[in-house]
Amino acid sequence: MNFKSNHILFQFYCFLLIFTSCSENKNHTIESHETKNELKIDSNQLFTNPRDTIFYDSVQDVMAINSLRTDIYIDLKYATVDNFMKRILYSNTKHLFLEKSVALRLLKCQEYLTSLDSNLHLLVYDGLRPLSVQQMMWDALDSIPVKERVKFVSNPKNGSLHNYGAAVDLTICSNDSVVLDMGAGYDDLNLIAYPKFEQQFLDSGKLTLTQVSNRRLLRKVMRYQGFENISTEWWHFNAFSRAEAKNKLRLIN
Repeated sequence: MNFKSNHILFQFYCFLLIFTSCSENKNHTIESHETKNELKIDSNQLFTNPRDTIFYDSVQDVMAINSLRTDIYIDLKYATVDNFMKRILYSNTKHLFLEKSVALRLLKCQEYLTSLDSNLHLLVYDGLRPLSVQQMMWDALDSIPVKERVKFVSNPKNGSLHNYGAAVDLTICSNDSVVLDMGAGYDDLNLIAYPKFEQQFLDSGKLTLTQVSNRRLLRKVMRYQGFENISTEWWHFNAFSRAEAKNKLRLIN
C-alpha cells in the first residue's frame, strides 16, 4: 500500500473516530437532559432549593408541606410576630417542613378530614424547627422554673420532636380560612389550653361544648395516622415518641 493510500485510510479512521465521539456526546446530552427532567419531577415533592436549606443538614430527610398539596393550609407563625415571643424566628423561609414519613402521614390526615367534611382543612402553624430557634424559645421563658418550662418548650439540650421534624402544631379551618374555635389560642400558656383539663373547664362553663368538640375532632383526625396530642397544648401532636424519634430519625439542625 502506497503513501497516498495510507493517508486516505488514516483520514477515514479519523472520520470514524470523530463521528463516534459526536454520537456518544449526543447520547450523553440526551441522557443528562432526561436525568434533569427526572430531578425536576422529584423536586415537586422534595424540598431541593439550596437557598432555603440554611437551617438544615440535609434536604434528603424532609419534605415541604406547601409543595405537596394545596388543601393543607399553612400559617407559619414563627415567620411572623404572631407568636408568644412576638418576633420573627424564621426569617428566610416561607416553607413548612416535616420529616418525610411524617409529612406523608399528615397528607392522609387531611384526606380523612376531607372525607368527614369537605369544607374543612388542616391549618399548620409549625413543623420542623431548628435547634437554634428551640434555644431562643427556651431562653425566652427563663422566668419560668425548668420543671414548668418543659411543659411548653422542650429543653434544647435534649432536643424537641420538632427538631426531628416529627411534631406538628396545627388546627382546623374552613375553606375561607376561618379557624375553628378551640377555646384558647395557639401558644396560649394558660391551663385552659391544656387538653387534660378540658372536662373541668367544660363543667365550669369556661369552655363550651362546641370548643371541646372542635378539639376532639382535631384529635380524631390526627390519631387516624397515629399522631398523639400532648396534655398541655391542644395544637401539638407527636408522630413518634422521643425514644422512637431518636432511634429512627436524625436530629436536624
